[in-house]
Amino acid sequence: MSASSTPPGPGLTRRLLQLYVGLALYGVSSALLVKAGLGLEPWNVLHQGLAELTGLSIGVVSIIVGALVLLLWIPIKQRPGLGTVSNVFVVGIAMDGTLAAVPDVHALGIRIPLMAAAIVLNGVATGLYIAASFGPGPRDGLMTGLHRRTGRSLRLVRTTIEIAVVVTGFVLGGTIGVGTVLYAVAIGPLAQVFLKVFAAPASPEAPTSVAGASPEGAIIP
Repeated sequence: MSASSTPPGPGLTRRLLQLYVGLALYGVSSALLVKAGLGLEPWNVLHQGLAELTGLSIGVVSIIVGALVLLLWIPIKQRPGLGTVSNVFVVGIAMDGTLAAVPDVHALGIRIPLMAAAIVLNGVATGLYIAASFGPGPRDGLMTGLHRRTGRSLRLVRTTIEIAVVVTGFVLGGTIGVGTVLYAVAIGPLAQVFLKVFAAPASPEAPTSVAGASPEGAIIP
């Protein structure tokens, strides 16, 4: 949906709060996965690899990649919403802010629970963001748009894109590991649970979910 179709009223205030809290927490959770050092989400493997290559921060790279991906919406005729544009900036800013504020951790006894907490927090953030219904993130919109335009299954499109970004990111120096695998397994169920927790009352103009799309690549089955 587009931002202009958003109805006014108390429901809008709640949804805006969910949107920006969800996006900020998504950036925080991604940064905590970086600090844990046990593997990142697929797109952040690419972002981290590009950050290593360019010398830019991972949050800035995330913003640049998000903006470039958004340009790919034009030929596939996807329509961005407020959440789409906000996603490009808020996640990256929150990620860099958290990385600057949280000290490095080295003990495995801290890194493992930090990884687990980050994945759960990512599920919370995803549920908040989806339930706000302000449009999918750039990367998810690319997946759903290609699915619609090519007729290929959403799972095939998602898998193809995410394998490509993980392999590219790993070659460039991004971190893959047990956290990457656990994220892939856990994020769908976690997001479904928290989507139900944070679902706003439905209205004709404001559906409570956005085609199973999350901020950064978790297409919910």
